[in-house]
Amino acid sequence: MREFLANRCAAVLPAVIALATLIAAQSATAAAQGGKVSSATPIKHLVVIYDENISFDHYFGTYPHAANPPGEPAFHAAPGTPTVNGLTPALLARNPNSANPQRLDRSEALTCSQNHSYTAEQNAFNHGLMDKFVESTQNVSCSPPYVSKPGLVMDYYDGNTVTAMWNYAQRFAMSDNSYSSVFGPTTPGHLDLVSGQTHGATTSQPTAAVVNGTVISTGGESAKFEDCAPTGAKVEMSGRNVGNLMTAKGVSWGWFSGGFRPTSRTSDGTAICASMHPNVGGQLQTDYYSGGWVDPFQYYQSTANPHHFSPASVGEIGHAGRANHQYDLADFWAAVDAKKMPTVSYLKPAVYQNGHAASSDPLDEQRF
Repeated sequence: MREFLANRCAAVLPAVIALATLIAAQSATAAAQGGKVSSATPIKHLVVIYDENISFDHYFGTYPHAANPPGEPAFHAAPGTPTVNGLTPALLARNPNSANPQRLDRSEALTCSQNHSYTAEQNAFNHGLMDKFVESTQNVSCSPPYVSKPGLVMDYYDGNTVTAMWNYAQRFAMSDNSYSSVFGPTTPGHLDLVSGQTHGATTSQPTAAVVNGTVISTGGESAKFEDCAPTGAKVEMSGRNVGNLMTAKGVSWGWFSGGFRPTSRTSDGTAICASMHPNVGGQLQTDYYSGGWVDPFQYYQSTANPHHFSPASVGEIGHAGRANHQYDLADFWAAVDAKKMPTVSYLKPAVYQNGHAASSDPLDEQRF
């Protein structure tokens, strides 16, 4: 379930395990069928929806108990629904942080982004005491329409706002004791998702985001093999990623990003990704991360599509071709409609729908 929530990479461990099993099964079946790939398991397609920077407690801290105030979508758990290891009365009574978590109303969906940098998160953990989140990560500097108030970093939504998420949890599975394998923001999380680590980075110029060859942060840097990125340090990753492994085993796959398709090109053919949409607060957001951080495969030359070329045909989606497995979200739906969906698909929403505070929100996220 956590795949729907954040870039906390330990959260996608079940999906990674399923992916490894699927690759192994398909490889064995392919060998038996003379190279033709099909699944030896009931799982025919794996879709990983990868959103942004949300803690478990922020969406599920009181699951399955919602406040159900008048005028908001109600949530009533099925009989026998287990509670999560979350915000229990005992924990709240003995909370070591300087502010207690408070419920955020559905009208407070658009919030100020909190400090989720590498060092700030380590300071918040405070050697395992978990008691410095307010002092180390709180940000209350936003202006309306963004919600900004003391203690916000501790606050949470319930099933009256993240109703779709709670309904997924009712019908499927959820990991309430799954922890991140990496500190820090978007870039390290995405790289960790596809390669299991963030080491092996080289940069075109010094940047605080890379320390001793390890990516620890998101800043002015961007993927080396990426047209739709600002000037500044360019980061290249060495080694292999999961895309390389799937290609080697004949498994069709693709990463599909909102806003990946260029809106125009410069005279030399460089892609410009400028499509935009407003979030629930009416604030325009560029669909594709203008920092070039959003697609982890663009950091690896072997799996990059620097100029954002579209696939030559729907039949090419998921396979070798000029797009090199990197696509726009529209290409995913084209493949689905043509019944040619890749075996493994990673979906990255447009910025206004990815759930990241200050640019997105849980309401836009659930619409995606």
